Amino acid sequence: MFELENELQKSFRGAEMVCRDGKVLFQRATGYADLANQIPNTAETKFASASAGKVFVAVGILQLIEQGKLRFEDTLGSLLDLDLCRIDPLVTVEQLLIHTSGVPDYFDESIMEEYEELWVDFPNYRIRHNSDLLPLFIHKEMMYQRGERFQYNNTGYVLLAMILEKVTDMEFDSYLRGHVFDLCGMGDTGYYELDRLPAKCASSYIYDGATDSYRTNIYSVDAKGTGAGGAFITVPDIARFWEGLLNGKLLSPGMVSRMLRRQSGEGADAAEGYYGYGVWILDRGEFDIPYFQGCDPGVSFLSEYHPGKNILTVLVSNYGDNVWEEMRRIREIMY
Repeated sequence: MFELENELQKSFRGAEMVCRDGKVLFQRATGYADLANQIPNTAETKFASASAGKVFVAVGILQLIEQGKLRFEDTLGSLLDLDLCRIDPLVTVEQLLIHTSGVPDYFDESIMEEYEELWVDFPNYRIRHNSDLLPLFIHKEMMYQRGERFQYNNTGYVLLAMILEKVTDMEFDSYLRGHVFDLCGMGDTGYYELDRLPAKCASSYIYDGATDSYRTNIYSVDAKGTGAGGAFITVPDIARFWEGLLNGKLLSPGMVSRMLRRQSGEGADAAEGYYGYGVWILDRGEFDIPYFQGCDPGVSFLSEYHPGKNILTVLVSNYGDNVWEEMRRIREIMY
């Protein structure tokens, strides 16, 4: 669509796709996957997606619930063979899913501005499994009493991934490969170690104002993604994920409806909205619009589905460019 291309940010670097009724209306890839060697981003480039991976963990947990292997009301204390220290053992699976658990967040976004601050005293190369994050939160006190309020929480999804591993006796990413990615035909999506990246993965870049240059984020994020995020994706794979989710390949229609419905949050920030299971929910009058997003140093991601217009958008940047501004422009034109 010429109108879309004309209105979107000319400086955006990454990959974008807008679909309606399953047909691609607009798609482009810009910028470099490898800046030093000037290898361009393409539709096949695998991008880091930060917290967007929470949606995959949520689907895995909901699958186990539908299979009767887990219940929303099951508690941390009954599920994990782990000394929870000062964490309330009565925190439930549902409270973890909807960010009302109060468990100590290893990256509390309300008080920490940059994710890379975590690795000043704790080497990021140690983080290759969910359990590797335990030292960053296990001895901390609860942030508030379980169920008291909504507060976005990364630790909650690390614990959900550990629960998934305990129930299935599989690494969480292996489970997601077999029960989410493969079912949707997401052949290029996975959790990769930064020092063992497969072909066609984009490096993620952070601008250094002092030197007017870019550095990669290899010392700024986990060496491998966890339940809190870190999956590598392609834009077409995210479209396949939405298709699989909405068409019943992953969950029953009833569970999908529950997943994409408001479960927590007060909607005080209209730009952010409410929370379902692994997804955010925007209030747009007649229709609630589910979306999921991610932001890390050098990484920004957003994907949104408008059920009334059957429009799907996927935006990702490996330079941390403003996908939220890009989405605002798309809404103005398409909605």
